[in-house]
Amino acid sequence: MLELGKRKSIDLLVEQFWKLGYMTVSRKFGTYLPEPSLVGNFDVDIIARMKKNYAIGITLTDDDLNDPRLIEKLNFLATRHTKFTNKRVMLLVGVPRENYKHLRIHIDSLPQEVKKSLKIIQIEEKEIITARHSRNSEKVLFS
Repeated sequence: MLELGKRKSIDLLVEQFWKLGYMTVSRKFGTYLPEPSLVGNFDVDIIARMKKNYAIGITLTDDDLNDPRLIEKLNFLATRHTKFTNKRVMLLVGVPRENYKHLRIHIDSLPQEVKKSLKIIQIEEKEIITARHSRNSEKVLFS
């Protein structure tokens, strides 16, 4: 798979948030929504909520996976709590399919409590096949 652009990766992660029932509160590269502020010293891509539960979303590229501060970033973001109700904030990490195992190795070194509020989502671009496209690709038996 070709390297997904950061904007496309965030769009695909937003779709996964929607499938899980979350409503996007802020996101990067959004037209109508504001960009999320820094969480600690770390940059996040999406902040979403479902009723009174919040979630943070980040997408990782090859460069991010080779960053020595990745474990620190995942540990910090996965241990966040809401300000007043002290509820745990879920961290969704979007990663391309070919980097899934590499990220899994990093996550296995985290404590069990951190793993509870962290979810890995494989993001990939899907080819949309239309009826016209499938009709054109069929072989002609008789002419």
